[in-house]
Amino acid sequence: MKDSTPIAVTSRSFSRHPVLRRELLERFANVRFNDDGLSLSGESLIAFLRGAKRAITALEPLDKRVFDALPELEVVSKYGVGLDMIDLDAMEQHGVKLGWTPGVNSLSVAELALAMAIELLHRGPEATAIIRDGEWRQLVGRQLTGRIVGVIGCGNVGKEFVRLLQPFHCPILVYDLVEYPDFYESHAVRAVTFELLLREAEVVSLHVPLDDSTRGMLNAERLRLMRKGAILINTARGGLVDEEELHRLLVEQHLAGAAFDVFALEPPPNRELLANSNVIATPHIGGSTEEAILGMGRAAIEGLTRARPVGDVRHPERSEGSRRGDASLRSA
Repeated sequence: MKDSTPIAVTSRSFSRHPVLRRELLERFANVRFNDDGLSLSGESLIAFLRGAKRAITALEPLDKRVFDALPELEVVSKYGVGLDMIDLDAMEQHGVKLGWTPGVNSLSVAELALAMAIELLHRGPEATAIIRDGEWRQLVGRQLTGRIVGVIGCGNVGKEFVRLLQPFHCPILVYDLVEYPDFYESHAVRAVTFELLLREAEVVSLHVPLDDSTRGMLNAERLRLMRKGAILINTARGGLVDEEELHRLLVEQHLAGAAFDVFALEPPPNRELLANSNVIATPHIGGSTEEAILGMGRAAIEGLTRARPVGDVRHPERSEGSRRGDASLRSA
């Protein structure tokens, strides 16, 4: 017999995915989908969730006001891996359990980061702009093979990125709060300070969550520590990087390029940054592969019945290794 617990699915992409809809309805009889494709927040989100005991959410902001207004809500299961849209303190205070599977889209995001690194080093965006302008001239790029790569955050995505780099024989520098000595040894990774990574790496890739400790972590001062000619990749979260200073460093040709799948504001309003011929910009597609979408959706369905108290799941990476000294960084 199907479970009759009232379920609400706020996510638009989950709601329109035929496989995920079918698999959810095979287990639950009372499901409300976001079939109108509404962008839900604030009062509209509260109205949509009202009466539901369990919910599947994605990028909808679940703040204290939402939890205060929905005392009947018992479980929130996350479609996706980012938790920055949820006020976890308020969720914990209200006793709402969290269904969350970290790393379910890690390979998809890591593949995009690798593709961006190769494209930037080979100056693909600049070459495309030349051809579109009706010209035909070759540019001299650089190989990824042998380049010094800096990985900021060696959680699920960071580890996948390191694994994908193995055939390229890159010296790999990692900075993370948590140490993973066995992983570092088996993948020839060197743990270094944040500043040393920025000064030495030719490719810097961000793989940390967005929270109060990481917001703006690559500010103007730290961006200027980066090696001349380096490239910066952000497939993690918007808000980690000072985008205005990044634009200045690209114009000054201090940095050779940047690739961003995420921005502080989405869509990004800084058209000058996007107009740079050495910038790759994608609309938050890191986890948008067929395989990752199914994985995230199925994990969200499982999370409806396997949710745990927030305190048990909000920092799972800390059980994997010993903490390092700088509390300003956690891995994604």
